[in-house]
Amino acid sequence: MSNHPLGAIICALLAALLFALAAVAQQHAAAAVPEDASLIRTLLTNPRWWAGIVGDAGGYAMQIAALALGAVLLVQPILVSMLVFALPLSARLNGRRVTGRTWATALALTAALACFLIVGDPTEGNSNAPLHQWLIPLTILLGLIALAVAAGIATADAGRRAMLLGAAGGSLFGLAAALTFYVVTLFEHGLGHVLGSWQTWLLVASGLIGLYLQQRAFQAGPLAASLPAVTITEPLVAAFIGITVLEERLRTNGVGLVVIGITVIVMCVTTIQLSRVQADA
Repeated sequence: MSNHPLGAIICALLAALLFALAAVAQQHAAAAVPEDASLIRTLLTNPRWWAGIVGDAGGYAMQIAALALGAVLLVQPILVSMLVFALPLSARLNGRRVTGRTWATALALTAALACFLIVGDPTEGNSNAPLHQWLIPLTILLGLIALAVAAGIATADAGRRAMLLGAAGGSLFGLAAALTFYVVTLFEHGLGHVLGSWQTWLLVASGLIGLYLQQRAFQAGPLAASLPAVTITEPLVAAFIGITVLEERLRTNGVGLVVIGITVIVMCVTTIQLSRVQADA
């Protein structure tokens, strides 16, 4: 992994922009699917949904570039800013006006992100951590995801089901982000190394199952319940893997850690507020 934080930030912001474009397209496509219709079959025939998939592909490419230049702890929090980009796009598409309060919330999120990056100053980690370092964190994470899916299926409350399935999908996206850079580096050694690596198949499974759960969450209940869960859990899970497995660290202590804690809370609160705006648009 190269140490070019500025390049990583720029690539991550471009990824956030592309993910925002994709999210706006996919949200509108999913919202138009009747509850009694087959979600996946209907989406596969929707050009707007496919445009969102293209946007996701471009965003993922920029995310890979960002992860090649900086730590997971640096890149993933920046991707939360996709909501700031999606805000005016969604408002324009729906002919709505963005209120001053909403813009203030977006600026608070941006400020919290900047504070996290400046104060935290994340270090790079070990992208090729051996399997034994993954076992305990991965077992904990997959157990929590399974519980979220089971609880989401069991509950009769549509909003709670959407939130739980969205959290499960976002968690898998976070796991995929933590695996991405290492899998990409395997291509330097040939396709055999890529196909023979357990990380490759875990990445593929995480991405596909995460996408499926995300779309199910969109269909299960209000987008206001699913979007915050997806958006928040992805960077939190990526940070969890970055710290527990990849040995990434925040270069701060004492007062700095308190500031970091406050910025994380601000990011979560503002993300929920902005996500509700997107969902209601």
